[in-house]
Amino acid sequence: MKWKSIVPLAICIPLVSTAQKKIQERPNIIVFLVDDMGWQDTSLPFWTERTQWNNLYETPNMERLADQGMMFTQAYACSVSSPSRVSLMTGMNAARHRVTNWTLEKNKSNDGKSDIIQPPNWNINGICQTEGINYTYQVTSLAQILKDNGYHTIHCGKAHFGAKDTPGESPYHFGFEVNIAGHAGGGLASYLGTENFGNKTDGQKSPLQAIPGLDKYWGQDIFVTEALTLEAKKALDHAQKLDQPFFLYMAHYAIHIPIQKDMRFYQKYRDKGMTEIESAYASLIEGMDKSLGDLMDYLEINGIADNTIIMFMSDNGGLAATSRSGEPHTQNSPLNSGKGSAYEGGIREPMIVSWPQKVKKQSKNNEYVIIEDFFPTILEMAGVEKYRSVQPVDGVSFVPLLTEKGNPSKSRKLYWNFPNIWGPSGPGIGATCSVRDGDWKLIYYYDTGKKELFNVTEDIGEINNLSEKRVDIVRNLSKDLGKYLRRVDAQRPSFKNTGKLVPWPDEV
Repeated sequence: MKWKSIVPLAICIPLVSTAQKKIQERPNIIVFLVDDMGWQDTSLPFWTERTQWNNLYETPNMERLADQGMMFTQAYACSVSSPSRVSLMTGMNAARHRVTNWTLEKNKSNDGKSDIIQPPNWNINGICQTEGINYTYQVTSLAQILKDNGYHTIHCGKAHFGAKDTPGESPYHFGFEVNIAGHAGGGLASYLGTENFGNKTDGQKSPLQAIPGLDKYWGQDIFVTEALTLEAKKALDHAQKLDQPFFLYMAHYAIHIPIQKDMRFYQKYRDKGMTEIESAYASLIEGMDKSLGDLMDYLEINGIADNTIIMFMSDNGGLAATSRSGEPHTQNSPLNSGKGSAYEGGIREPMIVSWPQKVKKQSKNNEYVIIEDFFPTILEMAGVEKYRSVQPVDGVSFVPLLTEKGNPSKSRKLYWNFPNIWGPSGPGIGATCSVRDGDWKLIYYYDTGKKELFNVTEDIGEINNLSEKRVDIVRNLSKDLGKYLRRVDAQRPSFKNTGKLVPWPDEV
């Protein structure tokens, strides 16, 4: 009898290098970023007590995520969209990257008008990874570094990194291998598939805010939040076939205006007695929350939940100056004001991080963090120890807070610079710069030279201006803020009547 030779099993299995195995063992990472979501736009209370808003909105999947991880009660971003998104993707403070207002059209500023000040020539074209583009800041993006270190990178939803017709308008130019519906637009023409998400089909030019790339859903009775979720899941199906971890930047257009009805959830809020506008707003929130739950379900069904980090965040405070029912600037109470404001209502965000086996379940952290901290934190989570970026990184990793092994926020100061004119008026809205130092927060108004000082811990609504009572603290914080702004080469407005630059806060 002739025996067949038997090939040893080990020869049949492809050898995996130590480096490749290390890449495969790295966690998947999902950054779930919501647009214009306020600190109180959830049934999950981020304060010491429940409020009327927590009892009104329904976000069961945010609660579910918090059960699996850590809530941050003092998480901060910028007061408008583009600065926050740029800071997240670059690790830089907005004062340094100078994309201090929202971007859209090439070489065109979106600043409002003032009789007193002229905004500076900020980086109206956003960021890009190439040099030589006017009014941009050249960067090495977070997605690019992750891609270079073995991650499959997926962008889904709103980009808003750079102006139209510049390299920064496309997520592909920042190291994303997949881009679903991301472009220069920061808002959206329509949430509705029945309206083709704002795209024209009659030969007329579509508005800049029309959402691209979702043509298959045109004419269908589907909300864009759902369409993006379905496309994200398809992208994850493909990602699972690859021998590498994935990074999904799930950046929803919700809950930005226009406040349109997501009919899956709208009627329940009308039945609660809410106005038509507020019911529609609540439906946007719950539609976003359903997307979060659908992605969490996907991870569990596919057996990858235990190796996937989820980071939930908003890019700025909830809209309160326009388009809402009730008295303006009260929709984020007890926080004062909302989007566009230097007050807490404009910059304090709901934030949750789930990191299986690393972060204690149902935990809460009361230290403060800021949007640029996501950059070094994510790289540390991904095991990327050495990397090069053309830009300096201002952010500080909050991994020690997550693992409860340290406190990088201790004795740290946070800074904001908005030398621009957003448009609407209201509390804390205007050309400002600010610093947070422990319990204290100083706001300086460029146009008037006015300063406000609040003890945020004792006065979360920023009602009691203590600038005249605590002159010593005002002086010290003004000096520190002015020194920081000079160090990062920040910008400031000029006076229209003289053309001279407005004084720094320590010069007043």
